[in-house]
Amino acid sequence: MSISDRPALVMLPGMHLDAALWEHQTAHLADVADPQVADITGHDSVDGLARAVLDTAPERFALAGLSMGGYVALEIMRRAPERVIKLALLDTNARADLPEQTANRQQAIGFVLKGRLRQVVSVGMAKLIHPDRLSDEPLVASIHAQAQRVGPEAYARQQTANMNRPDSRPDLGAIRCPTLVLCGRQDALTPPELHAEMTDAIPGARMAVIEDCGHLAPMERPQAVTALLREWLVHG
Repeated sequence: MSISDRPALVMLPGMHLDAALWEHQTAHLADVADPQVADITGHDSVDGLARAVLDTAPERFALAGLSMGGYVALEIMRRAPERVIKLALLDTNARADLPEQTANRQQAIGFVLKGRLRQVVSVGMAKLIHPDRLSDEPLVASIHAQAQRVGPEAYARQQTANMNRPDSRPDLGAIRCPTLVLCGRQDALTPPELHAEMTDAIPGARMAVIEDCGHLAPMERPQAVTALLREWLVHG
């Protein structure tokens, strides 16, 4: 595939994560796409984050978002669907926050702004990754390093955006581009049934579940995620 034929691929990380989340995909999809990781740390609403991504993205692009990145991706689909040629939603969901989720986020913001970011990320690690990966020191260290790079102020903005995000379920039926919905089988934060809900609502969407994998599929099972994204990019 020539350089001019490769579509732009804009990838959106999850909360308190950065381009390291997509390291394997960035390296190994470059022959079929032009991968770039957008910054979703600068605003405290999914609307503001979506606008910022659109301001810096190419005119037309494939879009992949994980977790919070999926929330922003769905806002982009509401705002500028004509610019997105393909959509991948990874380890995310289309629902708004439940009251208990919002309360937990508010509590986490309070801890983080008091200098306890590492502790908050450590406590949440068991839900972020598969239980078998909790002893994977390089993986755990990378997650902590990403959180430190994002920092407490951006963490607070992201949590605020998450708790105020809209329910995207009414808008799923309007999505018309080729869509891949992907998750880890053991995703404790957004389990497979939430992905099945999105798949059923998006016309023509395809769902893929990766075995022995938690919420951070691109890092936990990078080869499998890259292979699925390659198939989506090349064939839709």
